[in-house]
Amino acid sequence: MKTSIIICNTLVIMLCLPVFSSGVGAATTPDQGIQASAGKLEESPLPIYTPRNKNMMMPRARVGGSLRGTEGKDPEIVALVPDHVGLTVKQAPSLNWFLSKPTSLPIRFTLIDTRTVKPLHEGTIPTPSQAGVQSLDLKDLGLTLEPDVQYRWYISAIRNPDSPSQDIVAGGMIERCEFSTCLVEMEVDLSCDRPSVLRNAVRGFWYDAISCLSDLIKINPQDASLRRMRAALLKQVGLNGVAEWDLMSASPLK
Repeated sequence: MKTSIIICNTLVIMLCLPVFSSGVGAATTPDQGIQASAGKLEESPLPIYTPRNKNMMMPRARVGGSLRGTEGKDPEIVALVPDHVGLTVKQAPSLNWFLSKPTSLPIRFTLIDTRTVKPLHEGTIPTPSQAGVQSLDLKDLGLTLEPDVQYRWYISAIRNPDSPSQDIVAGGMIERCEFSTCLVEMEVDLSCDRPSVLRNAVRGFWYDAISCLSDLIKINPQDASLRRMRAALLKQVGLNGVAEWDLMSASPLK
């Protein structure tokens, strides 16, 4: 009888050992999975721009918009806008544009209310000291946008003051959504962080998404994930050249 008990116990131990060993191995797998997930969390989700249908049916809105190269002596200018009327919720939003190389040429900004012929504003602005994405805050110029009104805006590098046809010009169109409509019907996000960029982009508020991203990059220019987010937005509206410049400017993700 004792012999039978010993044999039986031995069999139980032998059967349990593989299970126990398997349990130890499995205990390390969740830790590895958590570490892998943590690594993935460092990569920010990319924004998806979803324009409002009525805006896409408007005539072509972007002027310029292609980055051909930097071989010539003159810079290239690209308005960071879609090729349709872009939306904003702000009375005095920021407008973003790209300068391909440093220049000493005077830079002019023009804002036109499409209901009138005469420009609402036309004047020089400081010439950027370096190439890259630039921001122009309408608040700094004392300009505000009326709701549900379309505006055209242009950035021009003046090569010959006596010959406007030689200007290097880029621009786009903007429309401000009426505040209560934006908040109630479209749920626009007035904050400025990564989640608000995602929300505003998918709801069609181009200017609020791209200007917030540009502000975040100014604060943390070495954050490669922010540059990838901006590059994703730019590629979605056909601005591949500027998007590639942004990606090349991004440092590897740490």
